[in-house]
Amino acid sequence: MTGKSVWYFYKVKWGAQDEFLALFRKNHYPVLKAQLGGRITAIRPLVPVYHGDGRADWTFVMELTFRDAAALVGPSGEDEIARRLFPDQETFKREERRRFELVDAHWDVPVADVEMG
Repeated sequence: MTGKSVWYFYKVKWGAQDEFLALFRKNHYPVLKAQLGGRITAIRPLVPVYHGDGRADWTFVMELTFRDAAALVGPSGEDEIARRLFPDQETFKREERRRFELVDAHWDVPVADVEMG
């Protein structure tokens, strides 16, 4: 069993899902994509298909798979990447604050594959 993936759960305020996703796509996703091929090997965003199915305690999850456990716990370099990608840091930081204002809850769950055979 290896733990190199993390599911980042978000419960977004009712009615704010579209705004949250737009801000995520604009600001945070490019920072994650810039790490592909380095510390991150895969990015997978997920949303529930049907409203009300299963547990209703999350509205968006981002699965990140890291190169190895050291990449998972090591420095991300995300601040430097964000400064390079978004020279207007005032706007970037304001929009990121807004994105988190739209969140009722957020939690991270490291996950591992289980060998079944």
